Amino acid sequence: MEKNRLSYHESVQKMVERLKRDGMNNLWDRYESQGLGKDPDKRCPFCMQGVRCDLCSNGPCRADAEKNKRGVCGISADGMAMRMMLLRNILGTTTYQYHTKETIRTLRATALGKTPFTIKEPEKLINFAKRLGIDTSGSIEDVALRLCDFAEKDFNRPAYEPSEIVSRLAPKDRQEVWKKLDIFPGGIYAEMLRANASCLTNVDGYYVSLALKALRLSIAMGYQSQIINEYCQDVLFGVPRPHKMRVDLGVLDPDYVNVLPNGHEPFVGFALVQLARKDEWQKKAKAVGAKGIRVIACIETGQEMIQRWEMDDVFYGFTGNWIVQEAVLATGCVDLFACDMNCSLPLDPEYAKKYQFKLIPVSDLVAFEGIDERISYVPEEAEKQAAKLLEMAIENFPKRRKSVEPVKGLRVGEAVVGFSTESILDALGGTLDPLLNAIKDGSIKGVAGFVSCTSLRDNGQDVHSVKMAKELIKRDILVLSMGCGNAALQVAGLCLPEAKDLAGPGLKKVCEALSIPPVLSYGTCTDTGRCMDLVAAVSSALGEVPIPDLPVVAVAPEYMEQKATIDAIFALAFGLYTYVNPVLPVTGAPNLVKLLTEDLKDLTGGLLNMNPNAEEAADQILEHIEKNRQKLGI
Repeated sequence: MEKNRLSYHESVQKMVERLKRDGMNNLWDRYESQGLGKDPDKRCPFCMQGVRCDLCSNGPCRADAEKNKRGVCGISADGMAMRMMLLRNILGTTTYQYHTKETIRTLRATALGKTPFTIKEPEKLINFAKRLGIDTSGSIEDVALRLCDFAEKDFNRPAYEPSEIVSRLAPKDRQEVWKKLDIFPGGIYAEMLRANASCLTNVDGYYVSLALKALRLSIAMGYQSQIINEYCQDVLFGVPRPHKMRVDLGVLDPDYVNVLPNGHEPFVGFALVQLARKDEWQKKAKAVGAKGIRVIACIETGQEMIQRWEMDDVFYGFTGNWIVQEAVLATGCVDLFACDMNCSLPLDPEYAKKYQFKLIPVSDLVAFEGIDERISYVPEEAEKQAAKLLEMAIENFPKRRKSVEPVKGLRVGEAVVGFSTESILDALGGTLDPLLNAIKDGSIKGVAGFVSCTSLRDNGQDVHSVKMAKELIKRDILVLSMGCGNAALQVAGLCLPEAKDLAGPGLKKVCEALSIPPVLSYGTCTDTGRCMDLVAAVSSALGEVPIPDLPVVAVAPEYMEQKATIDAIFALAFGLYTYVNPVLPVTGAPNLVKLLTEDLKDLTGGLLNMNPNAEEAADQILEHIEKNRQKLGI
C-alpha cells in the first residue's frame, strides 16, 4: 500500500514501517489480504450488497432482487439486507447501553460516597433532573440517587409503555412524527428484545417493518443510552470546556512509565489520573529509573477524558483513534494497556509479548486469548484497582526499557478540545444568538454533526474524514466532530484556530470573531445524543422550526462498526439529511435503498446519502442546506 493508503498521518505511516520490519501481523496487511485479486477493497459482491445470509442451516443463502432470487425461507433481497442491518443496530445499541448502565452504576456508588469520584457538576445535575421532572429537593446526593432510580426504571419499561425519558427530552414535533409512525419507543431493554426477536428466521422478513423497528430502537438508544450517559458523565467528571491538548503518537516518551486506558468507558482512566497526579506515585516511578509516570489517553476512553480534563505533565496527551492501536503498542513506550469495553484488538497479546507491556482487561466484556490476568471495573473498588494497575506498570518499566528499542521523534501536535452545548453557549456570551445570526446572515451556511469511526475501506486511515471536513468548512459549514473521526481531525490540525485559513470567507470571519476553530471538537460517538439535543435547542431558538427544515446535517465519512450504524439510523429518525461512507451493504436491495434515500423524507424527514466522492458529497450537502435556508427565508 502507498503511504496515503495506509493513513493520513505521517506518524502512523512511520510506525507501519516498523511493524513490517518487525514481522508483526498488522491491520494493514490483514486488510489487504482480505481483498480479491490485487484489489484490497474488492470482496464478495453478495456480502458487499447485503444480500447474503447464514442465520439458519439451510444457508448460506444469496439473494438477487433483479431475478427475484430469494433465500430458502423466502426472504427477499430487501428483507435480507434490512434484517442484517437491524442486527448490526442491535449490537451497537447494546454496547452503548452497557456503557450507560456502568455510568449509572458509578453515579449511584459515588452519590453513596463509595468511589474516589465526586459530583463535579451539581448545577448540571439539578438542571438535568428538572428537565426529567425529578424532585430536586434535599442534598445533591439525594438528587443523583433519584436520577439513577428514574433512569433505571425507564430502561426497564415495557415496549408498550412510552419512555418517560424520550417524552421529557425529545422535541415535540419529533414526538408527534414518531407516534404517528408507531416508532415512539418504550424502555430500551424491551426495544432491544423486540428488535432482536424480530430477526429470527421466519419471524419478520419485511424490509419496511424491520426498518421501522430500527428507527424505533435508535430513538431509545439516542435518549436513554447516549444523552443519559453523557450528561451523567458530565455530572461526575465535568462538563467539557475548551482547552488545548497534545495529540499524535509523539506524546509517548519511552523514559516515562506510560499507562494507557483504552476503549470507550473513562472510569478507570479518570481513577488512574487522580492517583498518578499524587507525588507518591511519581516517586515510585522514579525509584525504578523512570522520569515519572504518565497516563496517555487513547481512542474513545481517551476522548471522554480529554474533553473534560486539562493536560499537564501526568495526564499528558492523546494518541489517536482505533486504527492506530497496533502502531501505538509497537512504539516500545507502553508499560500497561488497560482495556475497557470496545476497541481492543484480538491480536494485542502478540504485541504485549513482542513489545513487553502488560495487557489487562478492565471490563468483564473484554477477553484475550492467552491473557488470564484481569481487573474488571467495580466502582466501589476503583481506587484500589487503579493503584494495582499503576503498580503493574511501574514494575514493568525496567523490563520494557531494557529489552525494547523505542521509536523516537514521532510528531506531537495540539488540538483545542472540550466543546459542549454549555461551552458553546459560554463562547457565544450565554446565548445562541451570535450563532443564529451568523447562520441567518449566511456567514455560516449550516452545521454538520460529524460523527464517524475510521476505516481502511477505499482510503487510508482518516484520509476521507479529513478531506470531507476540509470540503465542508471550505463551503462555510461549521463542523462539530465526534467519535474516532474527531481524533482524525484533532491530529490533522483542523481543531485549531489556525485552521480558519482553510475555511470559506464567512466561516473564517466567525472563527476570527469568536477565536474558535472551524471544527469544534465535540466528543465521542456517544455524544451523538448530546449533538441532537443541541440541534433541538437551535430549533427552539428559531421558533420551533421542524428539525428536517434546519440547515443541519449528519456526516459519517468513515463509519466502521455497529455503533455507527445505529447512530446513522438515529439521525434519520431525528429527521436529518445523513451522509454515510463507505457505501452501506444495502445496494443489492433496491426497495430498501429507495426507502432510505427517497421515501424516508416523507416519513421522518430524514434522508440518506452515500457518495464516496468527497467533493460531490459536500456539494450535495450544501445543496440540501441551501434548500432549507430558502424554506426559512434566510
